[in-house]
Amino acid sequence: MSKIKNNLYFKIGGIVLIALLLLIPTGMIKSIIYEREQTQREAIDEVSEKWGGEQTLQGPVLTIPYTRYVKEVDKASGKETLVQITERLHVLPSKLNVQASVNPDRRHRGVYEIVVYKSVLHVSGEFTKLDFKDLESKGHTFKFNEATLDAGIGDLRGIEKQINLNWDGQKIGFNPGVSNQDVFYTGINAKVAISPTDDHLYRFSFDVELNGSQQLFFTPVGKETDVVLNSDWQTPKFTGSFLPDQHTTDKNGFKAHWNVLNLNRNYPQSWTGSSYKIYDSAFGVDLKIPVDNYQKSHRTIHYALLFIGLTFLVFFFIEIFQSSGIHPIQYILVGIALVVFYTLLLSISEHIQFNSAFLLSALATVILISTYVRAILRSLKMSLFIAGLLSMLYIFIFVIIQLEDLALLIGSIGVFIILGLVMYFSRKIDWYNLNQQNPEA
Repeated sequence: MSKIKNNLYFKIGGIVLIALLLLIPTGMIKSIIYEREQTQREAIDEVSEKWGGEQTLQGPVLTIPYTRYVKEVDKASGKETLVQITERLHVLPSKLNVQASVNPDRRHRGVYEIVVYKSVLHVSGEFTKLDFKDLESKGHTFKFNEATLDAGIGDLRGIEKQINLNWDGQKIGFNPGVSNQDVFYTGINAKVAISPTDDHLYRFSFDVELNGSQQLFFTPVGKETDVVLNSDWQTPKFTGSFLPDQHTTDKNGFKAHWNVLNLNRNYPQSWTGSSYKIYDSAFGVDLKIPVDNYQKSHRTIHYALLFIGLTFLVFFFIEIFQSSGIHPIQYILVGIALVVFYTLLLSISEHIQFNSAFLLSALATVILISTYVRAILRSLKMSLFIAGLLSMLYIFIFVIIQLEDLALLIGSIGVFIILGLVMYFSRKIDWYNLNQQNPEA
């Protein structure tokens, strides 16, 4: 006891230094978590390369080339000449309907789990009567025989079967690639027959069997876009520029319905050249894996300093109140045991569910430290006290990581209560005359 009293400030400084030094291995564990996350992303990319990546159906878009004349001035002579240039008019459908069904599957690369899926998309819609009189009066000459219908597909490797277009009652095979890159960069195209004298709607439809990974998105290119998506996946995450107007999720899967108007997006029904990109308006579903052990490990390790600091503080109070001497080496060993908990949690959670991994890791750490305390203090009472304290701390952290939306609120209240308890139990300590007083709580 005299050693503690005579070296009080040295003891406190040593404990603080040990706690701060233990943040170094804690930071190393954070790096390991990031590394494992990166390895998981690489595993996802590897599977996606062979199966099909995140898929986005863009379009379809009707593209009509046209020529017009522009004036060019020769810089040397100042003479004006008319030069013919070719541009493209892009027209979006007045109605677009997509009926999609998704059949997901889980694949594994080592300890990593990746979600892939097979989807069947039925795409249909119509283009209203096209009016070219205004443009033709300005000297635009349209090449109707070169008109194409382009549909953007994020990863062409995911296409399972040949795709045929039903255009105005005619069956036309799609060609690989897009006819131009004004609107999107990868996809398929088909030459279609249109005429400026036609006064009827151009109706179209086609079916796509598409493999993909993780996400399936759509773009609302119709003046009115209607998308219905169903799957047996039980934990969807609806994301992108629009959330579904209606959706149901139960043990049998989910069904979602989007209805998007042209007024909801930031591009018109027709334009020339590459004036607009439509991907920013994409929406759809992320086939989310329910338990992300790396994300939860990140959130757990944020409380490492709280664990170490509070445990060391309790040990320090035990020294004062119980006249027990605890060597700095013993502080270090207990601190290392607290840090090893995070490596146990990370490694075990890669093989079993995170909640079970947390329980096993916490139980092993509590048993190890409480048994060690029983050996160094020779007190069953103190050993049970430390076990109870650590158990409450682990339960506190476990509750916080489960309540994502309330984590900050619950964490703040918990830290406030802990501070209050520390202040209460240390209220009778006369720090200036510690060597003359044996305080009682």
